[in-house]
Amino acid sequence: MSAGISITVDAADFGPVVAKLMELARFDGTELMSAIGALGESQTRRRIESEKTAPDGTPWKPNHNGSSILLETGQHLLGSVAWTASADQAEWGASWQYAHVHQDGAVIKPKTAKALAFMAGGELMLAKQVTVPARPFIGLSADNRTEILDLVTDVFGGLLA
Repeated sequence: MSAGISITVDAADFGPVVAKLMELARFDGTELMSAIGALGESQTRRRIESEKTAPDGTPWKPNHNGSSILLETGQHLLGSVAWTASADQAEWGASWQYAHVHQDGAVIKPKTAKALAFMAGGELMLAKQVTVPARPFIGLSADNRTEILDLVTDVFGGLLA
């Protein structure tokens, strides 16, 4: 070269980088996905037990008798929250048969009687229908996403260190 500037790259310098890339190519995500599933379950339990807000931050509508929302009837919902994971996905949710009613809301009407009968605040109540407001508990808040991203960053940061 008669004039100008040049850069020479020696492929031998790539050895450590190639070794790290090979580690990433062989990465088994089972442990990471299990950690994400467990974290998602923990976040969901925290939302039900103490936060009392939807994933978007909207506070849940209070119930009529002022008791702990979604925990009043024997903790069926909380007891059904669980997670599962494989090498490439994590999933968590609630398996209780009425979990969707709390997540999405519902209008409950009697099937065979003229009215629904239920106890509220120690009193017998009768109603033609009851509207259960949605109180979403499954989902990711901005803070939940940050927690999961921090977990992933920690795992991959350790691989690349």
